[in-house]
Amino acid sequence: MTATASFSIDTPSGPRPVSVAYRRAGAGDPLLLLHGIGHHLQAWDPVFEILAAERDVIAVDLPGFGVSPGLPDGAPYDLPTVVAALRGLCDALGVDTPHVAGNSLGGLLALELGREKLVRSVTALSPGGFWNEAERRYAFTVLLGMRQGARLLPLPAIERLSRTAAGRWALTNTIYARPWRRSPEAVVAETLALRDASGFEETLTAGRGVLFRDDVPDVPVTVAWGTKDRLLLRRQGVRAKHTIPGARLVRLPGCGHVPMNDDPALVARVILDTSR
Repeated sequence: MTATASFSIDTPSGPRPVSVAYRRAGAGDPLLLLHGIGHHLQAWDPVFEILAAERDVIAVDLPGFGVSPGLPDGAPYDLPTVVAALRGLCDALGVDTPHVAGNSLGGLLALELGREKLVRSVTALSPGGFWNEAERRYAFTVLLGMRQGARLLPLPAIERLSRTAAGRWALTNTIYARPWRRSPEAVVAETLALRDASGFEETLTAGRGVLFRDDVPDVPVTVAWGTKDRLLLRRQGVRAKHTIPGARLVRLPGCGHVPMNDDPALVARVILDTSR
């Protein structure tokens, strides 16, 4: 069950209201979970209950994704604005300095939250921002192709494809190494989330010039990369380690770009170990 928090953020036109959908469960230290571009908070379902056994877990639909409305008109989908929205969400929920784990775009946001000392630990799973220009263009082209495919397929075709292992592979093999593990319902829902994401294009546009260049001192950081990531190649993890020398670099054997589905137990352990 999701809930919604509403608050204001500063924009070029002054303070404007923002609403963010989230799911919250568990007890203990707070842990914020941030999904990737075109996805939704249900990306964390495979690990949510494992994490909630030890943490107060808050999985978020980023603005313009899932069921969260887009940012106000004139507000850019850049790192400072989305980080401000996440700060506003934490304030609205009474959460002070949570742990954070993020995947892809969410991993980049998690590192930015760590750089600004807004969180107490960071787990970044295949984070964006460590690409070279050719790798960035490749990833963005693939993402745009996935978005176009989701928009062209009628709902009955998506539902029909999701009912077979081969169909689930066709819809999601770019992000999962083991797409047959996803349920048909989950594949339909995430394909529709990709199709309907109002913040997709503006987020991609804002990301064209993004490179994460700064260290994240004084905050425990783990960067984890799937060995079968086909979207952001795992050599980018080595660049992340050079940028953040104190980070722990973890290999996720057999995992794709969204590893929570491919090996839930391993991903949960990596997140919990970092937050300890």
